[in-house]
Amino acid sequence: MRFRGLGLAGFGWAGREDGHVSTQGERYQRSASGMVGAMLVLLAIVVAFVLLRDLNRNDPEGPGAPVDYRQIAGFAAEQAPFEVLAPERLPEGWRATSVGYTPEPPRWHLGLLTGEGDYVGLEQAESTATSLVTTYVDEAATRDGEIGIDGRTWEVWTDDGGDTALVDEGEAVTTLVVGPVDQDLLAAYVRRLR
Repeated sequence: MRFRGLGLAGFGWAGREDGHVSTQGERYQRSASGMVGAMLVLLAIVVAFVLLRDLNRNDPEGPGAPVDYRQIAGFAAEQAPFEVLAPERLPEGWRATSVGYTPEPPRWHLGLLTGEGDYVGLEQAESTATSLVTTYVDEAATRDGEIGIDGRTWEVWTDDGGDTALVDEGEAVTTLVVGPVDQDLLAAYVRRLR
């Protein structure tokens, strides 16, 4: 292979008759101090990159990050064919972590963490009590009696995993409140729903 016709001689490269490329001029001399210097420069570049990346990082909020549920609850109340329930205020130390409304089929969800970090979920859908319990509690959950809350009768469901659910099966909507918490805590939360 010949490089003479390519004009590479102006760049310090020239082709030899045997097709190999040789350098013209001074040859780079390798030394230990030169390699150490190059490594220090490379290390400085890496450290600068890491520092700039960390300073400009926006980590996504975790699953426990609080969300404002009121606006979506208002939207859901306007759209849903049933009365959407949500607390006007959360108990002290509680925070909403997930919220959503699905129009087809209509479904309302509000997920909370108590002050102790236990999950409490509120689900509303045009569904049967058994279907909601199977979906959000456990297929093997059993009905464990009833409890009266503000003039309404709620079914109590439990499972082997420690979850308790209160379920109100109305004509237009079934409401389920579930969590690995005491039944009295769930009942107190249900009293806050409007």
